[in-house]
Amino acid sequence: MTHDKPILLVEDNELNRDMLIRRLNRAGLRVISAGDGEQALAMMVSEQPSVVLMDMNLPVLDGWSACRRARSDERISHIPIIALTAHAMEEDRRHALAAGCDDYATKPVDFPGLLLKIGKLIRR
Repeated sequence: MTHDKPILLVEDNELNRDMLIRRLNRAGLRVISAGDGEQALAMMVSEQPSVVLMDMNLPVLDGWSACRRARSDERISHIPIIALTAHAMEEDRRHALAAGCDDYATKPVDFPGLLLKIGKLIRR
């Protein structure tokens, strides 16, 4: 799965970030990363990624708030966001979608499922 625009991975846990970057690179995706919600918003504006993988529990600005801000910023409101969270309850999925996420993936990540979601949003 190759694409000209990068995927933005927003993850504050270094081990999770490194593992996901390696796996996404092996799948043919170019990945850039941010460690908090503020960095993520700045990179969404400057890099215009094809998809954002957003951890929801982040320092500085959490993923919920970053998603809401992204949706209210016309420069980046079109960029699809997939929530990444350890919270696996139906209520958490609804909360992520209500915050402006286009899709939702739980941790530990089902990588083949995540690639399908990324591909669907890139083609959209």
